[in-house]
Amino acid sequence: MKHHDGIGTRLDRLPVSTFHYRIFGIIGFSLLLTGFLSYSGNVVLAKLVSNGWSNNYLNAAFTSALMLGYFLGSLLGGFIGDCLGRRKAFRMNLLIVGISATAAAFVPDMYWLIVFRCLMGIGMGALIMVGYASFAEFIPASIRGKWSARLSFVGNWAPMLSAAIGVVVISYLSWRVMFLIGGLGMLAAWFLSRVYFIESPRWLAGKGHTDLAENSLRDIEKSIENEKKISLRQLPTVNAADTPISEAGSFWDLFKGTMLRRTCVAITVLIAMNISLYTITVWIPTIFVNSGIDVTKSIFMTAVIMIGAPVGIFFATLVIDKFPRRLFGSGLLILIALLGYYYSLQKSEFGIISCGLVMIFFLYMYVCFSSAVYIPELWPTHMRLRGSGFVNAVGRIVAVFTPYGVASLLTHYGSTTVFIVLGVLLACCALILFVFGIETRMVSLEEITQL
Repeated sequence: MKHHDGIGTRLDRLPVSTFHYRIFGIIGFSLLLTGFLSYSGNVVLAKLVSNGWSNNYLNAAFTSALMLGYFLGSLLGGFIGDCLGRRKAFRMNLLIVGISATAAAFVPDMYWLIVFRCLMGIGMGALIMVGYASFAEFIPASIRGKWSARLSFVGNWAPMLSAAIGVVVISYLSWRVMFLIGGLGMLAAWFLSRVYFIESPRWLAGKGHTDLAENSLRDIEKSIENEKKISLRQLPTVNAADTPISEAGSFWDLFKGTMLRRTCVAITVLIAMNISLYTITVWIPTIFVNSGIDVTKSIFMTAVIMIGAPVGIFFATLVIDKFPRRLFGSGLLILIALLGYYYSLQKSEFGIISCGLVMIFFLYMYVCFSSAVYIPELWPTHMRLRGSGFVNAVGRIVAVFTPYGVASLLTHYGSTTVFIVLGVLLACCALILFVFGIETRMVSLEEITQL
């Protein structure tokens, strides 16, 4: 092990302690609030149409504004995080979301709400990406997959949370309170992050701030020694002579040599996630109604099927470190492709619900694998946020256009064709991941960098 790997080696041998739980807690809380604000938009829109504030066109603009924000946030957040640091990027975006969501609670008309929705999207797009990518730098390699999956598990309670809170808040108070809850929550997270979110020692060392990296690591090690009543054996200290400064990496390195392979694999993994997520979850209720099931029942059936989401992610936390990443991801894609086709053939309500539930279970295992675990692991430290940010941005673009393709197929050829096309696309993505993906399970981030 070379001397400059000292930082990674020392972080990887730390036992799980209060330090890790703090980082997990602050990022998890922020992701939960991000999801809450994202999903509460759907609940709020229905109310805004009924009280005459909005119409279908303004609703579409409201939704697109969020997607545009997510796209810009993923890209910009990556540059900020790699250049100014994980901590600054994380806190800056908490503040952007907190202020814009709070402001959205006091807007005079729909146009202002759309503007603030776009600003929220910029902060939220960056937060999701910075949160997952930074988290990977703090957690030991042997349990990184499991803990990143747990982070995803916390964040994915948001749809249920926003629906439950929305029912009460919108009925008895006002839709504005939904944005106020999210905004004040984000400002609270910003305040807490001052203490709980420290700068990544890996990033500090990579930028040549070896003294800061060493001091930060020493503090972490001391606190863990005191907490666990253990003595951590001395590993090489980090000093300037040993540490290569990897600041030189430019954004365009993502498209050269071995990095290009990672970029293509990462884009494939996220395209597969977005097309399956936005085809399956968004269109389930519509496909029900087209099959002749009444709207109320279709909403109820969708709710039952979506129970598979948190259960799938929870299951992923248990098994993700037991299988090679390439096999795990590509195997899930093949399963989703087959289940989707089988699902589209179901005619009975029991068949639709049971098959849909299993499909959502595996789909959300894949969502957790791709966005929380595999993508943040793929990049060297000095490129981690720009790499994650760029491929997430590409995934967002695909998510914007997918609904039009689905709508066209559904109109002309029916739901079975939608799932056949989806299946073929997922099988291609699975093949690319299996053949070209790099193995990151239980491998230190420093070793992944050198692969």
